[in-house]
Amino acid sequence: MPVYKFNSESKSTDWHVLDDVVMGGKSNGSFSINEDGFGVFKGEISLENNGGFSSVRHDCKIKLEGDFKHFQMRIKGDGKPFQFRVKSNKTYEYSYAATFNTTGEWETINIAFADMPAVFRGRKLDLPTFPSNNIEEIGFLIGNKKTQTFKLEIDSIILLK
Repeated sequence: MPVYKFNSESKSTDWHVLDDVVMGGKSNGSFSINEDGFGVFKGEISLENNGGFSSVRHDCKIKLEGDFKHFQMRIKGDGKPFQFRVKSNKTYEYSYAATFNTTGEWETINIAFADMPAVFRGRKLDLPTFPSNNIEEIGFLIGNKKTQTFKLEIDSIILLK
């Protein structure tokens, strides 16, 4: 079941960037659709003013019916680790997150719901893992405690049983 599939008609306005500037930081991320129709999340991470992260998010309303257990993403990163994040309810301050490594090549990444703990501001919470019944937001975050540039191309995000 598709969550988001990029193509030449995708709109970059379906996604919004949230950087550490909300807390006084100086990181700078951007999101666009390239000529091949892939989503491109890129920018620079700064540790100035206690900064250090950039994220991109997409609002969605998906009621999961069926026995879905995994997210599968086709992505091309720049060799850095990223997080995939999901919110089951947009009013919650926390997300469910899993870190994945990238190789610099196109690859398929599978993330089990059971491997997505609840997190808030980088800390794991004492809550169950992703409940797999509702998705209201998906996104990607980079925050590796390093000053660095980053780039992540996204082709698709789907649900698997």
